[in-house]
Amino acid sequence: MWDRAEFQRRFRPPVIGMIHLQALPGAPAFAGDLGAVVDAAAGDLDALVQGGIRAVLVENFHDVPFWPDRVPPETVAAMAVVVAELRRRAGDVVVGVNVLRNDADAALALAAATGAAFVRINVHTGATVADQGLLAGRAHRTLRRRRELGLAHVGILADVRVKHAVPLGERDLADEARDLRLRGLADVIVASGPATGAATDPGQVRRLRDALPDCPLAVGSGVTRDNWSGFSGLADGCIVGTSLKTADRVDVERVRALVAAVGRGKDPA
Repeated sequence: MWDRAEFQRRFRPPVIGMIHLQALPGAPAFAGDLGAVVDAAAGDLDALVQGGIRAVLVENFHDVPFWPDRVPPETVAAMAVVVAELRRRAGDVVVGVNVLRNDADAALALAAATGAAFVRINVHTGATVADQGLLAGRAHRTLRRRRELGLAHVGILADVRVKHAVPLGERDLADEARDLRLRGLADVIVASGPATGAATDPGQVRRLRDALPDCPLAVGSGVTRDNWSGFSGLADGCIVGTSLKTADRVDVERVRALVAAVGRGKDPA
C-alpha cells in the first residue's frame, strides 16, 4: 500500500483533474461519433495540462443511467480507445480510470491495456444503496485480479461513503475507513460530499486523518480555489472536475487558479 510520501511522489501538484467523457457507445445519450468523444476528452486533457495539472482521471461520466457493477463490452472497448489516445498525448502526465458505477474488473483491464497508473473504485469494501440499487464491495476479487494481471504498481483509490449513495448499515466513519485501508488494502482513501460537485466536509476529513495518520487521503468533490485552505494539512490531495469547468468544458484559467491555491498551501503532508 502507498504511504503519504508515495502519494506526494506520484502526484505533483497533488491535484487530479477529471476528464468526464461524453456518452459512449451503448449509452442512451451516445451521439454516434466516438471520434468526437476522443476529441472532447483530448481538449480537456490539454486544458488541464496547460493549467498545471500533471494527473488526470478518466471516467464514463455521461453514460447515465449507470450499470451497477459490470459494464458491457462496448463500454470497455470505447474507453480503451479514448484512454489509449489520452495516454499517447499525455507524455509523463499520470492517467487513471474509473468505470462507473463500480466495475473494478473493467478498470483494471483498462489499466493493463493502456498503461493507466491508478484506478478509482467507488465501493471497494462494505455495501451501499445508490440510485443503481445495492452496490457491494469486492476487494477480495479486485486485489487478487490486480496481482493476476501483474498490476501491483497500479494504485487503488477507494471511496469511503461514496457520493450519490448511503451506507447499507450505520457504522462509525473511522471504523469504515480503517476497514477500507487495513482489510481492503486501499492505497488512497477518497472522501466526498453527497453529490458530484458538492462540498466535502473538512470535519469528516479530519476524522479520517485522526483515524489513519499514515494513509493518503484525497478530497473527492467540491474543491475550489476558495475552499482548499480548509483541507490543507489534512488531505494529501484532491480530485477536481466541476469547479474547473465552464459550459461543460475545462477552463484553463480555472485550472491555473486552483493549482495556485493548492500550491500556496504547499505539500498537504
